[in-house]
Amino acid sequence: MKFGIIKERKSPPDRRVVFTPEKLVAFKQNYPEALIKAESSDIRIFEDAEYIAAGIEVNSDMTDCDVLMGVKEVPMEALIPNKKYFFFSHTIKKQPYNQKLLQTILDKNIELYDHETIVDANNRRLIGFGRYAGNVGAYNTMRAFGVKYDLFNLPKAETLPDRNALISKLGRLSLPNLKIVLTGTGKVGMGAKEMLDGMKMKEVSVEDYFNKTYDEPVYTHIGVMDYNKRKDGEVKGKSDFYNNPTEYVSDFERFANVSDIFIAGHFFGNNSPDILTREMLVSKDNKIKVVGDVSCDVDGPVACTLRASTIAEPIYGYHPSEHKEVDVHHPAAIAVMAVDNLPCELPRDASIGFAEMFLENVIPAFFNNDKDGILERAKITEGGKLTERFKYLKGYVEER
Repeated sequence: MKFGIIKERKSPPDRRVVFTPEKLVAFKQNYPEALIKAESSDIRIFEDAEYIAAGIEVNSDMTDCDVLMGVKEVPMEALIPNKKYFFFSHTIKKQPYNQKLLQTILDKNIELYDHETIVDANNRRLIGFGRYAGNVGAYNTMRAFGVKYDLFNLPKAETLPDRNALISKLGRLSLPNLKIVLTGTGKVGMGAKEMLDGMKMKEVSVEDYFNKTYDEPVYTHIGVMDYNKRKDGEVKGKSDFYNNPTEYVSDFERFANVSDIFIAGHFFGNNSPDILTREMLVSKDNKIKVVGDVSCDVDGPVACTLRASTIAEPIYGYHPSEHKEVDVHHPAAIAVMAVDNLPCELPRDASIGFAEMFLENVIPAFFNNDKDGILERAKITEGGKLTERFKYLKGYVEER
């Protein structure tokens, strides 16, 4: 079986890669029977020369590969028929902008494996860039605070070499006695926490966050049961929330009224209540002035996220009473950082971490008859049809 690392073709360019040269060497050592090549690329964070030096074939012709692996969507015209492809297709939520892409994949008899659908038997994702989204998101949020109040000017994350450089820059800041609330206990939230801990910011309990004052910046890291409550007032566990989200309302206002900064790193499930609402933001008691929406659900649970921002222009202002975008320096504006492709700003670190996960969790399935069902669960299309697990996309792909 021949594996190919394909060139990223989506615009704006994405410099990340599924496999680093170092991990391809480990791949070959673990599975000597595998054939591996990389497509020549002028944008990849790891240059062609680095792959060649590692003993990996680099070529512009990938038609002899059985399995092709990339990060972002492959343009329809670049798809090679009758191959197995791995990439983020952004189709599994019936995204209208990629409807034609999935139709083309079916028409070309391609087996599609989406990185998001690679899960274990308990439906937990096995690979992803979430940690690095959290890393960059926390950094960008602190940068947004500096911009909003003209206190300091951190360099853009994309200009720095790695996450350690980001932590180093954050550690040099002289900050007032801020209170920061961080949501999310998955990879994104934990990635943001790494940065706050790396800059030696004090973490405090929810109880202390509400009841104590500090002469230094502090943060509290909260889970779904801290910012949601049942409508009937009963106190139940997380499983009740996940099973009955419509029985809950947001309890985040108590955090909004004492926090200067909100870093949103949560996963937002279907039918869950909105977290930071317009009513909270217009309240005279609201204290939040900077929101780093790392999760970036536009028109979703964080009301001030009117749109995704970009790496080039990561910050915009939100006017609560008018519910519209304004200049970030407007006196009434809340600064919003809502970049939706944050890991692109740490392409080397993100690629290294992704390659480790892919080699550990996905590649063995090709050589052990997929004994754990990794590939079978992840496969969206086969033989020009949707697989059973993804039959819910039938109407989406049949609508021409």
